[in-house]
Amino acid sequence: MDLLLLQNILLSLFAAVSVAVVVSKLRGRRFKPPPGPFPLPIFGSWFQIGNNLDHHILTHYAKRFGDVILLKMGQLNVVAVSSKELAKEVLLTQGVEFGSRSRNIVFDVFTGKGQDMIFTEYGDHWRKMRRIVTVPFFTNKVVQQYRGAWEAEAAKVVEDVRGNPEASTNGIVLRTRLQLMVYNNIYKIMFDMTFDNEDDPLFVKVKETNGERSRLGQSLEYNFGDFIPFLRPFLKGYLKICKEVTRRRLNLYQDSFVALRKKLASKEGTERNGAKCAIDHFLEAQKKGEINDDNVLYIIENMNIAAIETTVWALEWAVAELVNNPDVQTKLRDEINTILGPGIQVTEADTHKLPYLQAVIKETLRLRTIVPCLLPHMNLQTAKLGGYDIPAQSRVLVNAWRLANDPTNWKKPEEFRPERFFEEESKIETNGNDLKYIPFGVGRRSCPGILIAMPVLGITLGRLVQNFEMLCPPGVDKIDTRENNGQFAMRILKHSTVVLKPIGVV
Repeated sequence: MDLLLLQNILLSLFAAVSVAVVVSKLRGRRFKPPPGPFPLPIFGSWFQIGNNLDHHILTHYAKRFGDVILLKMGQLNVVAVSSKELAKEVLLTQGVEFGSRSRNIVFDVFTGKGQDMIFTEYGDHWRKMRRIVTVPFFTNKVVQQYRGAWEAEAAKVVEDVRGNPEASTNGIVLRTRLQLMVYNNIYKIMFDMTFDNEDDPLFVKVKETNGERSRLGQSLEYNFGDFIPFLRPFLKGYLKICKEVTRRRLNLYQDSFVALRKKLASKEGTERNGAKCAIDHFLEAQKKGEINDDNVLYIIENMNIAAIETTVWALEWAVAELVNNPDVQTKLRDEINTILGPGIQVTEADTHKLPYLQAVIKETLRLRTIVPCLLPHMNLQTAKLGGYDIPAQSRVLVNAWRLANDPTNWKKPEEFRPERFFEEESKIETNGNDLKYIPFGVGRRSCPGILIAMPVLGITLGRLVQNFEMLCPPGVDKIDTRENNGQFAMRILKHSTVVLKPIGVV
């Protein structure tokens, strides 16, 4: 009797396993993943591709496999799209399905596993955080409120450069002064404060800690820990450093900015003195129970990177292109002098009257897309895209650089030619009205910073061009525009030394 029972059990198990195998194979036939390089067991395509998944690598595989590809990087599925139609699916049509963010192990540390706004999953928390951040930062009212301060900061840059004899002879690394300007623009909105100069001790401390975070976050060295989880112990030291940098940064924000603002608010009442700034809005939301103390600090973390560094990188690229294309620089200067008059300094309102200035900015963001694959999206559930099945929790990348540099959609895309936005691309705007050009993304998870970035870029570049002839340093024919690509950003490899010869007297 026991033998018969055992036989029945074994037959039942065999039948169950057989059914499971058949069902699995049937499902496999129905599941149609996008094409891509052949993956090895466990490691996927990691040995073929390595740690670098930048826009050039994705463009290479798109040319080989098509506009939607699947790269199996160990245990991580990476899906990349490179056409307007598929970008529309991810960002707009299926914006909810692909609306979450894929974080890596280092950004889990930097964001407290998504307690910020930028890298949190799509849902109620994200909507709440987006609303809380948008009101004091990303509205036309904010632009009108702070445009005078942005103009004043640009004027200080011009004054400081004119007062530096090295600038007109051997040249200076203009980036360092522009960085202070951008910090002051954002910190004025966020904390109603600015730094006195590049040697301000607090500025030095903030810049250094943010720089450490940027270096650690943009590195490609740790990707293998995302791809192959059992290799993560080899990143123990790296992650320990990331945690320590995060601790120091959050403590710095809390002790030097948040606590000080709370103290000022309790003494004077920001409502009465009219000096209400973004942190006051965040703290009010915290008092109401909408967000917690950590959320406040992680919002500040986001602004220090997303609002500041991206703008500095864009300015650095724009200056390099203007130096390397002196005819464009001259044409822009002529436009400013013709429309505004010689010596009349560019204001935020003026930037809308200067179409060639806008075209220079557009062309910079096209050729040098600052976040070339946007920030990574993620589908929480299995989804459909371009006739293919996308595995749940895939990291979905939209190759915005490819869209803006595809020779089938753009005439001589490798050239820096702002005139294209007066000619064949005259209807293209930075807001994503045509999905072949989406430097700020589009849809639910688009970058709201466009409202600040565009006027700041316009004011700054306008003032630089009308006040200086920007040239290569002695003995150099061209500014080096090789890329230094990281996790999400396209940066210039080497900070450029630029000669700035004053034009006229302000």
